Amino acid sequence: MIPQPILTALDRVDASWRPHLVKGLEAMMQADPHYLPALAADHYLPTDNRLFAAFALPLNQVRYVLVGEGPYPRVESATGVCFMDGAVGELWCDDGLSKAVNRATSLRNFMKMLLVADGKLQADNCGGPAMAPVAAAARSDGSIQTLAALQHNLTAHGFLLLNAALVFRPHVAPAIDARAWQPFLQTVLQVLSAQPQPPTLILWGKIAEQLKKLPETAAFPQSCAEHPYNLSFIRHEGMQKLFGPLQLLRAR
Repeated sequence: MIPQPILTALDRVDASWRPHLVKGLEAMMQADPHYLPALAADHYLPTDNRLFAAFALPLNQVRYVLVGEGPYPRVESATGVCFMDGAVGELWCDDGLSKAVNRATSLRNFMKMLLVADGKLQADNCGGPAMAPVAAAARSDGSIQTLAALQHNLTAHGFLLLNAALVFRPHVAPAIDARAWQPFLQTVLQVLSAQPQPPTLILWGKIAEQLKKLPETAAFPQSCAEHPYNLSFIRHEGMQKLFGPLQLLRAR
């Protein structure tokens, strides 16, 4: 049986997802009967029943499925939502991105990629001196000011923000946890592939790209990139083309 602590975390998901996520957990139990019981008895991130927090977005509103590697490895940062660092409040400071954003490397590089896509920053000149005037303008030109606003913009565009591994444990390699969660994500992809218009699947990093081996992914338009913790992500033209028109840094 699925351990009760795992089932309890489903209380935070939208009702449209619950039966499908139960089916995904059952698929995990069938693939490896020991994984979820061991996980339920272990310490992992995210805490506070946020394991399935990404599924607060109703199923019929999903337009994009963004898959990262795994939760941030800090209690205050891991929210159950891909690369949304719970320790980040304000996005900007006087001389650029806030200290909290700069600590969250993936988020920092994602924001810089958005700024490059908006024409506000040059990919080959995006360090501190170049960021200062950008930040000054952002604080007065109608740009969003907080991470919560960025997450709101993403969900408003229909982004399901997942990770290949839904948990982080310091004593388990992310790739191992990601393999254990594949049957769950395979079930999620099956459900989404049956929608009238399958969403765009966005895979960041080598662990997320393992999902391309699943037959269900053939039904989706796809876009792949290196993980955003790589500086090269900032200049990724495919990501700029995908995200640029969405104007995610503009207040809605």
